[in-house]
This record gives sequence, structure tokens and C-alpha cells, in this order.
Amino acid sequence: MSEEKAPQTPAVRALKRSGIPFSLHSYNYEAQGGTKVAARELGVDEHTVVKTLVFEDEQCEPLLVLMHGDNRVSIKSLARALGAKTIRACDPKSAHRHTGYVVGGISPFGTTKRLRVFIERSILESPRIYINAGKRGLLAEVSPKDLARKLAPIHVDVAI
Repeated sequence: MSEEKAPQTPAVRALKRSGIPFSLHSYNYEAQGGTKVAARELGVDEHTVVKTLVFEDEQCEPLLVLMHGDNRVSIKSLARALGAKTIRACDPKSAHRHTGYVVGGISPFGTTKRLRVFIERSILESPRIYINAGKRGLLAEVSPKDLARKLAPIHVDVAI
């Protein structure tokens, strides 16, 4: 995707400011299609498509979890890793309020407020990943090591 035609989402602007090398890839978004559709449309392994999930702890403090597209998050393991009694997934309205993005377009870059970020440790083993760029149907291809340097996520093992 050319720079002139690239959507200027807060995530794209944050990526540009960060100096992280990235490329944008658009695809035909399908409601409820998730990472399976993104992987199919881009011709990549769903494991390399990373979803950004929004959760809240028992104090209603939001946090982001970056997870492989073909895995789910173990809520019990996540709560244990955080030392929290309970963790719950945010509803779409709360997720938007915390991040500034709509569900299906949530990026860990350019959120409206700074959030704690957790990353499934095995994501860092991939040479390249595809992560939401702040708009439904738009992914940024980045090195997970560059992402980790920019976001300083906490490494967790919570995939199921």
C-alpha cells in the first residue's frame, strides 16, 4: 500500500513516529470473520495474524493482550499472571472507550490512553507478524521484536 493512500489512523501515525519499519496491508473485512478472514485474504498463516484483545481487571483497569489469531486467551492463566482475582473481556463499548478503536480495528499503537500490554511469549519467535493498524480491514506487518521494543509488553504464557 502506498504511503499516500495509507489511512492515517492513530496507529499508523504512532508507527510512523516510532520509526518501526512496517508495511500496511488492506483486506476485505467481514463482520465476525476475525483473524481467519484476514489470514485468508492476505494469504498468510493465521498464527502470524495477532489480535489485540481488551480486558479489565477487578479494579476495572484496562489492559491489552496480544495473542496469535488461532489461539484464545486462558482467562484463568491471565489472572494468575497478573496476580488478579478476576479478569474479564471488555464489551465493545468499553473497549472503544479504553482504546479509541472499534472492535475489529483495535491496535496496540496509538490508543487514546496508555494501557498495560501483555504479549503471548511465542509471538516473539515469529519473524514477522500482522497486527491491526487501527481500522477494520487494515493490518500492519511488523517485526515482533520491533513491536516489543516500542510497546515494552509483559511476556505471558496464556494461550489455549
